[in-house]
Amino acid sequence: MESYLNQNFGGVKSKNSPEESLQRWRKLVGVVKNPKRRFRFTANLSKRSEAAAMMRSNQEKLRVAVLVSKAALQFIHGIALQSEYTVPNEVKEAGFQICADELSSIVEGHDVKKLKIHGGIDGVADKLSTSITNGLTTADESLRHRQNVYGVNKFTESEVRSFWVFVWEALQDMTLMILAVCAVVSLVVGIATEGWPKGAHDGLGIVSSILLVVFVTATSDYRQSLQFRDLDKEKKKISIQVTREGFRQKLSIYDLLPGDIVHLAIGDQVPADGLFVSGFSLLINESSLTGESEPVAVNADNPFLLSGTKVQDGSCKMLVTTVGMRTQWGKLMATLSEGGDDETPLQVKLNGVATIIGKIGLAFAVVTFAVLAEGQLRRKFQEGSHWTWSADDALELLEYFAIGVTIVVVAVPEGLPLAVTLSLAFAMKKMMNDRALVRHLAACETMGSSTSICSDKTGTLTTNHMTVVKACICGSIKEVGNHEEVKIMCSQVPDVVVKVLMQSIFNNTGGEVVITQYGKLEILGTPTETALLEFGLSLGGDFQAVRQETKLVKVEPFNSMKKRMGVVIELPGGGCRAHCKGASEIILAACSKVLDPAGNAVPLDEATVGHLNGVIESFANEALRTLCLAYMEGPEFRNKSIEEMRDLIPKLQVMARSSPLDKHTLVKHLRTVFCEVVAVTGDGTNDAPALREADIGLAMGIAGTEVAKESADVIILDDNFSTIVTVAKWGRSVYINIQKFVQFQLTVNIVALIVNFSSACLTGHAPLTAVQLLWVNMIMDTLGALALATEPPNDELMKRTPVGRKGNFISNAMWRNIVGQSFYQFIVIWYLQREGKVLFRLEGPESDLGLNTLIFNCFVLCQVFNEISCREMEKINVFHDISENYVFVAVISCTIIFQFIIVQFLGDFASTTPLTLSQWLVCVFIGFLGMPIAAVIKMVPV
Repeated sequence: MESYLNQNFGGVKSKNSPEESLQRWRKLVGVVKNPKRRFRFTANLSKRSEAAAMMRSNQEKLRVAVLVSKAALQFIHGIALQSEYTVPNEVKEAGFQICADELSSIVEGHDVKKLKIHGGIDGVADKLSTSITNGLTTADESLRHRQNVYGVNKFTESEVRSFWVFVWEALQDMTLMILAVCAVVSLVVGIATEGWPKGAHDGLGIVSSILLVVFVTATSDYRQSLQFRDLDKEKKKISIQVTREGFRQKLSIYDLLPGDIVHLAIGDQVPADGLFVSGFSLLINESSLTGESEPVAVNADNPFLLSGTKVQDGSCKMLVTTVGMRTQWGKLMATLSEGGDDETPLQVKLNGVATIIGKIGLAFAVVTFAVLAEGQLRRKFQEGSHWTWSADDALELLEYFAIGVTIVVVAVPEGLPLAVTLSLAFAMKKMMNDRALVRHLAACETMGSSTSICSDKTGTLTTNHMTVVKACICGSIKEVGNHEEVKIMCSQVPDVVVKVLMQSIFNNTGGEVVITQYGKLEILGTPTETALLEFGLSLGGDFQAVRQETKLVKVEPFNSMKKRMGVVIELPGGGCRAHCKGASEIILAACSKVLDPAGNAVPLDEATVGHLNGVIESFANEALRTLCLAYMEGPEFRNKSIEEMRDLIPKLQVMARSSPLDKHTLVKHLRTVFCEVVAVTGDGTNDAPALREADIGLAMGIAGTEVAKESADVIILDDNFSTIVTVAKWGRSVYINIQKFVQFQLTVNIVALIVNFSSACLTGHAPLTAVQLLWVNMIMDTLGALALATEPPNDELMKRTPVGRKGNFISNAMWRNIVGQSFYQFIVIWYLQREGKVLFRLEGPESDLGLNTLIFNCFVLCQVFNEISCREMEKINVFHDISENYVFVAVISCTIIFQFIIVQFLGDFASTTPLTLSQWLVCVFIGFLGMPIAAVIKMVPV
């Protein structure tokens, strides 16, 4: 079975699966009772094709728009342009001079001519009643008018489905529909021959069972949908920096409106369509919108920014012009959301298991019906009544047909793939409580298979707050960890050096010091930038004053390949100065002079270089992040051969000062050389390639940039490494829980099939009726999944070896337990069929009904106790922490209570007769005996 599954259902990856793999397993899936339900959590490939076509269309539109705008630029300069645009009345009445459609056409069409007609960016800002400097006013009435005219920054999502939609979908089960027809025929024939109510019992019994199955199934599915909806809301909580009322503040992207001034930096996703106001070296990656990987330079000549694209380099201020469904990104996302997430590898594999068992079950069902029908025909031939058929004969044949159909209901484990979804949804909800936000469904199960965790140090293994604690200035090492030490340093260093240092810190930065609306200073930026700005302020510097003294001429933002950033400023007295900062060795190697104790720039000789390199090494040995400011490592790893990596990687624990390429290379080789499932953690833009390359990427939420979060599968919201361990524990729990459920369900399948088939062949009768089999199906399918697929994790899970990407899903231990338990249950039921009347002293015309009731009762109770045994596949003690799993206890309790009601009070509908106390005790003993037998079976080595 495993080789068949791996060959036909094993090509699906945890993410970014090839479309051929997704198509292949769909074609192989057969014997599906309810496609609407089975494929609810699989990707809609046709919708994805629509999205791909839309991206191609966007690419062509943008290509044409760029060509047109270039041509327009050649003749609009110096030509008096006249506007043919008329402002709609409703827009005028709201206090604006430009409508949403016009704004959309300007940006989406890259229409330079229209932009010029409206007075450029300043003119558009005026018509939107906003200030490029101070942003929007935050008066509620003003924002409401703006929202009414221009819309909200949300894309259309599929409507929340009501409970009755799930009921309708559950009713689409083909086998249940056939049984419903059987029930109607049974009702009509039964009432016509035996009258009401006696003649309606069999038909109503089947109808009641169908309704019970439908409503329990719908309730379970509806609860899952609510959980996913709650998780989806959490995933969409993204904030962006904006200026409103002159103050920088964080705002949800869903609260953005046309006229907002948004601040973008490397790694940010452009949250709406807009126009470039100011910035430096801005490169935009538009591949998410157009599929084009080449970055686009955005500047005053090409000021158009499109929603959904990403800032690859540089930074800028942007004027928001178009939001929500008026943007191409909104339309694309609406289509992509209908396409759904990729199905997980485990879901696909279980679809394969369900297909194999379904085909076997269908064959058993056909043969069982054929044997039962042949027995009836043979009996009628022997009686000589084969030409005369009574209503009872028709009802008997109909019952045989219903039994055959019900065997298909039981045999096709429709709930297997859905049990994965149930378990994943449960785990995702619980992980949210443990401060881990799962963005992709497959991440839960993939994390359970992780064999390696490649962790970023800063912000993950260490706290995410940084301060400057040591500095080497003018050749001397100074302690600057507190205010007093900073004062001492300032007194020992020439004023000119302190001035240049502040000039470098406040100008050459990706951070900013702002005054909040409450009048307090707030430092914005990465932990490193924040630490430097705090140090600059402690030197007595004024961020705004220093920035206003000089003019920024050019900015080179931090680049992870160059490992440095720089600015060129124009000095007040004339002339320019370049400030540079970055990795200490790189900056030092580029320097030719150094400041001496007197503050003079002197040539950098070998002795001084050796001294400074020693300082850098000593700082690094103290686990300090070192930076060099000037005015004025992992390259060895990536160049090694695969053979050298094979020797090195198992010993590699810390890779110092690694670049994004080093991280990406490590992840790639871990997977290809060792076939490992790799998890990667990171918090910054530089970590994004490794996060995307890994089987599961974990972003540190508080420190993480939006691009790190976007590239990650799980976001660790509390930046705590122990939370990563919790995620791994939940991931292993999902995998183990599904294995427990599969073990339980396959045992029920095998026993139900063999018992009904063998009984039909040897006795001409099936001991379990259609109604009874429907009840058994609900126990093993929906209720079984609820009980076993939602077991919380325990610490013992982390002592097990993770199941790798090529591991067997149905393990040898599971086959041992399935075969052993199935053999015991089959022997018990077969013995009861042969000797049950003697054992229970059953006599008279009701003896057959009494025996079948006992067989049904023993069979169900065997499943109840086997469900408890399945809590552990290897351990003897299956009661450990059972009281803490309220869902499991509730399911077991409800099953026993309903079984008692069915046997004692619903005899007419379920074909049972009330049992005595002694008979109940014997049934319970037979069921319970399966537990010690299961414990003995677990001792058999495999």
